[in-house]
Parts: sequence; C-alpha cells; structure tokens
Amino acid sequence: MQHYGQADKDYSTTIPLVLGDADLELLMARYQDGDFSAATALIHRISPQLHRFFVAQLISRSEADDLLQETWLRIHKVRHTYRAGEPVLPWFYAIARHVRVDHYRKALRTNAREQRLEESSSVAATNPQESTHSRDNLAALLAPLSESQREILEMLKVTGMSLEEVARATSSSVGSVKQKVHRAYKKIRDKLGSVELRKG
Repeated sequence: MQHYGQADKDYSTTIPLVLGDADLELLMARYQDGDFSAATALIHRISPQLHRFFVAQLISRSEADDLLQETWLRIHKVRHTYRAGEPVLPWFYAIARHVRVDHYRKALRTNAREQRLEESSSVAATNPQESTHSRDNLAALLAPLSESQREILEMLKVTGMSLEEVARATSSSVGSVKQKVHRAYKKIRDKLGSVELRKG
C-alpha cells in the first residue's frame, strides 16, 4: 500500500472531489472481490477527503498523514464488513472517526504518563507547537464546542457530507445531528458576541 504522508503530496489538486456514490460503491464492491486496482482507485479518490477530515480537527499534518495511513489499514482489514448497496462514504468516515478517537485516547494516555514523569522528576519540558495565527483563531472559536459538535460541523462544512451521511458515520439519528449542529452554532454565536462586546 502506498504511503500518503509524503510532504510533496498535495491532496487538494490531485483527484477531483466530486464522485458519484454509485462509482464509489462499485469500486468498493470490486475491492471486496479482490480487485486491488479498485482499492488503489478508492485510495486515490477518498484520501484527499479523509486527510482534510483529520487536518480540519486541528491535527498536525504529519499526524493526519499517520491517521490516514492507519485508516486505510483498518479499511483493508474490515472491508468484508461493508454491505453492498449501503452508501460507502459514511462507512469510510465511521472508520476514520474511530481511528481519530483511538488516536486521542492514546495521546491522552501518553500525555498522562509524560505528566507523571515530569512531576516526579520536577523537570519542566516544553512542547513545540506548529500553530499559526488562523489556526489559533479557529481553535479559540471551536473551543466551547464539545468534541462531537466539532466533529459534526467538520463533517458537514469541511467535508461536505449530508445530514444523513453524518448520522450514519456517527451512529446517530438525523434529528440528533441537527440538534448538535444547532447547539454548536449557538455556542459559536455566543462566543463571537462576547468577543465583540469586549472589543466595543
């Protein structure tokens, strides 16, 4: 399997983003039947979207590359679980979401261990961050949102998924997705309102 973490890979210009669901489902069915050229076509068509999904969640580009690679490994292992006739894009995003959650859990465990080591040795360590001004602004804007609200907004607004696709990918109902989006927008409006009040 090709490694997608290469620095010179520009996901936004290599593959067209608009694909018919039927094309993706056909490629997935062929992949399940052992056609690895179909797997390669899926990787080339879906990787840009999945990569943006990870980057949009304020993950560094190198972490996003790693998570993308892990996602394709998992997709390969569980490709037999895809049910023909079901939309394939939400299935991919559900796997990507689980990879991301596992990544966060691992990072939390690692950070907790590192923190205990730092406290026991009384050595202050610094974590270099590769954040830009706009990334900081986005992080501040999204900070009041719960993880599930951020995730749903990113799926809807960054990756362009429909409410139904987001509901499938998050194992939620469409009504639950709508409710989370509404609450997320309200929190963002409240945050922007409080920033304007402080400036005024």
